[in-house]
Amino acid sequence: MKTSIETSRLLLRPLQPSDDAGMFALDSNPNVHLFLGNQPVKSIEESQNVIAIITKQYVDNGIGRWAVTDKSSGEFLGWAGLKLERNVNGRETFYDFGYRLREEFWGKGYTTEAGKAWIDYGFNEMKLPVINAFVAAGNAASRRVLEKCGLQHTENFLYDDGPECWYEIRRSDQS
Repeated sequence: MKTSIETSRLLLRPLQPSDDAGMFALDSNPNVHLFLGNQPVKSIEESQNVIAIITKQYVDNGIGRWAVTDKSSGEFLGWAGLKLERNVNGRETFYDFGYRLREEFWGKGYTTEAGKAWIDYGFNEMKLPVINAFVAAGNAASRRVLEKCGLQHTENFLYDDGPECWYEIRRSDQS
């Protein structure tokens, strides 16, 4: 696993315990959780536990969500990345592209910038044949991000009793 990925404005790197305040600011916001089951975290300890789970995924799976930081200031904006996911929409295993940014950074193109870097990493470094994502059907902004990153909506399905959209991009689709 690489130690970082840089884009024009962002530094993507593995999450660290010191990201706990940024993670809490992200996941305690009810607006961030609108399409994620409406269960924002209530304590920084919950955020610390999430970071611990993700860092274990780095060891167990060789990949997991990474911090998205502003390259010039170092400010924690949120997270993005690939994750080995299991048992969703009839797929036993797949690499899921996901992301979550603090609300004050929405609409600035950061998620798309990070997403394109992750798609490139997945195909060129990990040599994945396909990358998937799924998103709540009603989350139009998140669906636009996936499409700007080159993923295509291929089907709809139910997940946790809600309508979801399944997306994918294949290495063979890359020009």
